[in-house]
Amino acid sequence: MLTVHFGRLRIRTGDRVLDLGCGGGRHAFEAAKHGADVIALDLAGADLKDVRDMFAAMAEVGESSGATAAVRASGLALPFPDASFDHVIAAEILEHVPDDVTMITEAARVLKPGGLVAVTVPRWWPERVCWALSDAYHQVEGGHVRIYRRRQLMRRLRDAGLEPVFTHHAHALHSPYWWLKCAVGPEEETALVRLYHRFLLWEIIKRPRSVRVVERALNPLLGKSFVVYARKTAP
Repeated sequence: MLTVHFGRLRIRTGDRVLDLGCGGGRHAFEAAKHGADVIALDLAGADLKDVRDMFAAMAEVGESSGATAAVRASGLALPFPDASFDHVIAAEILEHVPDDVTMITEAARVLKPGGLVAVTVPRWWPERVCWALSDAYHQVEGGHVRIYRRRQLMRRLRDAGLEPVFTHHAHALHSPYWWLKCAVGPEEETALVRLYHRFLLWEIIKRPRSVRVVERALNPLLGKSFVVYARKTAP
């Protein structure tokens, strides 16, 4: 399930891509399929092992051709020189980081002038509903520490020398699922929650055209994620 639209990033063979806060690696894998040299970075060692294994499996069956690596490091002090990457992806990570300004600054630092960063965060109003329904949704270790307003995120990107060029919303079908989860309790599994979860898994795996059309139509209203593509301005 991709939140970033790779047609907007226009990754080419040989481009260097950093997936900042990669988690399970979904965007790193897609970048590798485009022939990029990819570094997936996170602090979670277990996730990085899985990402490393997937990179190896993709190379073995010819699904990737570039160099790949999974690196354990902090996004607040990236172990890379200035202007190291053509693209940086920061998907659903900034809302977890108390010092998001430093992470955005570091992402901009390692991006080449003219390069693109793709940032995704939970959209304000669907996220606000989740917080209103359940404290347990966000008051957990490593949970969400803020809800972004659009103008707040745009300002922080611009302050780091990143000029937004395009935005959209994604995952409209996921908003009602999380509202249901929060309404009954994030740890509870009612029949309705299980049924909706099975539907989402089916949609992710099968990708039926009719459901994709419906979700695209609903994204401007219900999309759970807000996605920004921003270009690093020339020094």
